[in-house]
Amino acid sequence: MWYQVFKYVLLGPLLRLLGRPTIEGLENIPARGPAILASNHLAVMDSFFLPLMCPRRIYFLAKAEYFTGTGLKGGFQRWFYTAVGQIPIDRSGAEAAAGALTAASRQLEKGELMGMYPEGTRSPDGRLYKGKTGLARIALETGVPVIPVAMIGTNKFNPPGTVMFRPTKVTVRVGKPLNFDRYEGMQGNRFIERAVTDEIMYELMRLSGQQYVDVYAASLKERTPADAVESKPAA
Repeated sequence: MWYQVFKYVLLGPLLRLLGRPTIEGLENIPARGPAILASNHLAVMDSFFLPLMCPRRIYFLAKAEYFTGTGLKGGFQRWFYTAVGQIPIDRSGAEAAAGALTAASRQLEKGELMGMYPEGTRSPDGRLYKGKTGLARIALETGVPVIPVAMIGTNKFNPPGTVMFRPTKVTVRVGKPLNFDRYEGMQGNRFIERAVTDEIMYELMRLSGQQYVDVYAASLKERTPADAVESKPAA
């Protein structure tokens, strides 16, 4: 119920007013059955505009800290992230990856849609970064199709480091499902997982029109400010 309240009563109308969102390729999302929506990640609002434009509920993995706060703020935060379809996972320690795999697989076994960001974090500069293989591992383990989704304009609507919305046209572009049945029985092979990941990233690059960078976004964010300035593309 709270998911519907969020989508149609609370934040949804505001996002439609300010973002004027449209979706292309909606027919590529199945009306029923499990699938992974693999999206580029430009801004926090990706996890809001994508569910807003999809008629089915989408589940995302979120760090457990969002669900453990106390007091009025903690309670609201816990309610909010639950309402928008976030699933808490512990991202600390050696078992973090296994926990994410289990949580995602459980939802897919229920026939749900999982939204995942193969880059692992938001793009620091609007370019598309190297994908991590966790999504591929889940796809190979479960055998579900992967649907590439390009979010366009969310980084202008909600620029990194800001909290205010800036009225900007947002587009959700959905590609055709990718099927990896040809790799059946090869899950756990890191070369196969990398090949699957790279195929997904290629489709995201094609759909989004972003420049691709063959390094992890997280590694760029860990650099010093001076290093980040040097690596920034020329205007």
